[in-house]
Amino acid sequence: MSGVEFRKLYDSAFPILYKVAYRIANSGEAAEDLCQEAFFRLHEKNMVFPSPEEATYWLIRVVKNAALNYAKRKQRERRAYQRAFKEDVRQPETGEGQLVKKETKDEVLKALNQLPENLRIVLVLKEYAELNYKEIGRVLGISEGNVKVRVFRARERIAVLLRGILPEEGQQNGAIMP
Repeated sequence: MSGVEFRKLYDSAFPILYKVAYRIANSGEAAEDLCQEAFFRLHEKNMVFPSPEEATYWLIRVVKNAALNYAKRKQRERRAYQRAFKEDVRQPETGEGQLVKKETKDEVLKALNQLPENLRIVLVLKEYAELNYKEIGRVLGISEGNVKVRVFRARERIAVLLRGILPEEGQQNGAIMP
């Protein structure tokens, strides 16, 4: 892409890209940086498009994704900041509470290990590795929709298994509590 073509694309696409980035990131400075980064990537990769419109669509996708990532990162930072400066108002855990918590955790792990491999792995990646559905799909080489189905089925099976392992509310050792 020649310098003149690049400048024309920049002049025509920047206002659109800025609006998209600003609406998602809620920051003028961040929106400008995200737009500049998208144009830098376009230039750096020396990409060729059949038309300026195609280049604009590509840039919009790049800016949208970058702005979403920026917004998520800022939200995580904000939550971490709030957690760091929030007073700990939790009650100290009793020995009994710790025991119940450990037993419950052990039962959940036992139930998790009873799942078939294809359901166990998606649940581990979702809950323990904290990957999103798209990332899990990439890791396992399956569609995002298939990941969602497997996570749903895994959670259902875990719930059924836990009902069989843990006493029902109001029951203890098979006896119904008053």
